[in-house]
Amino acid sequence: MSLKVGVIGTGMIGQDHIRRLTKVLSGVEVVAVSDIDEARAAEVAPAGAQVFASDKDLIRCDAVEAIVICSWGAAHEEQLLECLAVGKPVFREKPMVTSEAAALKVIEAEVTFDRRLVQVGFMRRFEADYRRLKAVIDGATLGAPLMYHSVHRNASVPEGLYTSEMPLNDTLVHDADIARWLLSDEITGVEVRLPRRSQQGGELRDPHFVLLHMASGALVDVEISVSITYDYDILGEVSCEAGIAALPHRPATVVTDGHGIRQAIPEDWRERFIEAYDQEFREWIAAAGEGTATGPSAWDGYAATLTADAALRAAASGGLERIKMVEKPALHGAPSALAAE
Repeated sequence: MSLKVGVIGTGMIGQDHIRRLTKVLSGVEVVAVSDIDEARAAEVAPAGAQVFASDKDLIRCDAVEAIVICSWGAAHEEQLLECLAVGKPVFREKPMVTSEAAALKVIEAEVTFDRRLVQVGFMRRFEADYRRLKAVIDGATLGAPLMYHSVHRNASVPEGLYTSEMPLNDTLVHDADIARWLLSDEITGVEVRLPRRSQQGGELRDPHFVLLHMASGALVDVEISVSITYDYDILGEVSCEAGIAALPHRPATVVTDGHGIRQAIPEDWRERFIEAYDQEFREWIAAAGEGTATGPSAWDGYAATLTADAALRAAASGGLERIKMVEKPALHGAPSALAAE
């Protein structure tokens, strides 16, 4: 039987997930949609899907077995808590919530229910190249990881929709989460440095250089540029005691001709991570069909929120901003290696 899913939020990412769930993947059926813009929801709803004016009514609909939330950040807390109140598995696009207090409420509600129900949309964990890189690190053939270099470059971002805070509270969370996952470590402090401002960014403050201090003592540096002009470029390299390991450039095909040696670069995030998005939903569908969740957890969403908050403080202070985490619930795995002092 197919998992019956309701989708909340039918903007660009919501529409892409509806396409994925209806045209790419099996074992799932979109039976309900909801959006603050009811006309848009009705326009993109799959044939036969019910359109709800209220997200709460969609969540509580008996025909809906699991929820995909793609709405704007301020609505996340209420929607997640509603899903947990009725015990329905929920896939929540990042960010999970927009404040530490909200993240702790979600964690507490899930622990009270005593079953994992929340998966956060950190899709990089499902990309084959990242998984191979993690296998190398976990295999310990190169020794302990010492440094991880992460590059996140956008050709451009939508004018008026992407604010100067978003590189740190929206873009950075992907790099922070993948660093935590790859290194099996927690972030204990954040520094931010602002180099000379790029004239390509218009009113935006771009680029950013972020240094993440890990509990193990490893360091992670993140280069964020959102006006690089040439395409969507994602890179990652870990330096270990006995060697390095790096992500391959995507796509991998290299062309050699009279113009030289060159390799294409993905145009945007959809092209770069399309396979990862598909795989994260395959795994979510399988888990949700069993009434639970897998992959990035509410704890991971909490960690990302703390990191973004610390990065914003660090940009303002110019110093090292510490992160202090609550004790990790057993529901979300082994205790953290170290809570920041």
